[in-house]
Amino acid sequence: MLDRLSWKRLALELLLACLPALLLGMLVGYLPWFLLLAVLAVLGWHFWNLLLLSDWLWVDRSMTPPSGRGSWEPLFYGLYQMQLRNRRRRRELSNLIKRFRSGAESLPDAVVLMTEEGTIFWCNGLAQQHLSLRWPEDNGQNILNLLRYPEFTQWLTRRDFAQPLTQVLNNDRHIEFRVMPYSEGQYLMVARDITEKHQLEGARRNFFANVSHELRTPLTVLQGYLEMMQDDMPQGPIRERALNTMREQTQRMDSLVKQLLTLSRIEAAPSIDLHEQVDVPMMLRVLQREAETLSNGRHDIHFHTDPHLKVLGDDEQMRSAISNLVYNAVNHTPAGTRIDVCWLRNKEGATFSVTDNGPGIATEHLPRLTERFYRVDKARSRQTGGSGLGLAIVKHAVSHHGSRLEITSEPNKATRFTFTLPPRLIVALTAVKMAVGDSNG
Repeated sequence: MLDRLSWKRLALELLLACLPALLLGMLVGYLPWFLLLAVLAVLGWHFWNLLLLSDWLWVDRSMTPPSGRGSWEPLFYGLYQMQLRNRRRRRELSNLIKRFRSGAESLPDAVVLMTEEGTIFWCNGLAQQHLSLRWPEDNGQNILNLLRYPEFTQWLTRRDFAQPLTQVLNNDRHIEFRVMPYSEGQYLMVARDITEKHQLEGARRNFFANVSHELRTPLTVLQGYLEMMQDDMPQGPIRERALNTMREQTQRMDSLVKQLLTLSRIEAAPSIDLHEQVDVPMMLRVLQREAETLSNGRHDIHFHTDPHLKVLGDDEQMRSAISNLVYNAVNHTPAGTRIDVCWLRNKEGATFSVTDNGPGIATEHLPRLTERFYRVDKARSRQTGGSGLGLAIVKHAVSHHGSRLEITSEPNKATRFTFTLPPRLIVALTAVKMAVGDSNG
């Protein structure tokens, strides 16, 4: 390894260049002229190496420097080593930047890097998606020219970032902005999409409001009758009517609480055991008798069932889903309506459907039918004891079985509620026959 250049080496080179001139001058004479020629030769040699260095730096720019001799060799070697270190450092910095950008792209939030004045010099993919930024077209643009919201402009200009800013964008997305300094004169802005959180918060408020409203009416009725009985116990038909009314309201509250518990249990279940065999045909035979009793001859009810079509799943959730669809058809369709309940196998899997030829449901109501407490006709639902939770229970129950509730309706023609379980959940016919044989034996 070469040592660094020192004054002793330069002095030695000059001495070795002047020694032949000194000897010739002592032998021939003209000593000053020989020494002058020797010094000029040394200067010319250094001048030539300077030209080689300049050409390598500004013209050639190759990785390998020119070969040097004498005092220039450690200089060229040192420059070469410095170039290697710089390239290695640049490569490390480039890898570090790539890792940073890769990590920023993996974040669940939009990230924007900008100067104190708001000039953008990098953003990730989510920033382009949520904030409608374009990269690299918006490189060098001011963020205030791209996000034109008065509250956002005031917040960014004030530079008081102790509290985040929640801004509703033009695309109706709720974005939470946070800004923090991460380098001198530079800011890192993180934008989080909290639209779903906002919707969940609204759903939670609506849920409590609906539960309070549903419970307030029967409690008010019970409280009124109890106060009346406390003051003066009625007799005869009035007493009987009061007891019947209190009984109905109590049953209504009990039904509501049971449905709330069922819905809560289904929603809270992260996963279910899909290895339990569910005997849907037997379940439908029981439901047919219950539906006919509930209808009391007011409807024309028909069940079309494959007697061997059993599936794997959760028996309680399947019973909740199927019974809610059947009871809804009986309770919410007028007398004389034909109701067809089908449980059949097709190429998509095992399909359950409930179809009626009643008045139907308007198109604007269809997307919201599975929302909790949503009812098309609130007055009629209260008369029939409907709580608006049945279809929400069906939606979550069938989703746990890898299916989706589909609702189609044509006013004054037909309304159809259907879901299809995937073929992997269908119990093989041989297993069904073996189970029947064991039970008979």
